[in-house]
Amino acid sequence: MKIDWAALASVFGVSLVVTVALVGFFTLGITGLAKRVPTAQGGGGSHALARTGAYACFALCAAAVAYGIHLIVA
Repeated sequence: MKIDWAALASVFGVSLVVTVALVGFFTLGITGLAKRVPTAQGGGGSHALARTGAYACFALCAAAVAYGIHLIVA
């Protein structure tokens, strides 16, 4: 049995980068949802932008998971 070390290193590198990126996007999503609603001072636009960005990060994570499941099944 011969192991293709270059292919193994390539798979390891790609999986490491994708894992770190997904954890980063999920963390950004959690941070965006953790923003508190400003009190009677206004500034609701920033809160709405943070919430929208958080939902976009979660959607990106869900899409990556769905693509991974698609790769496994297909």
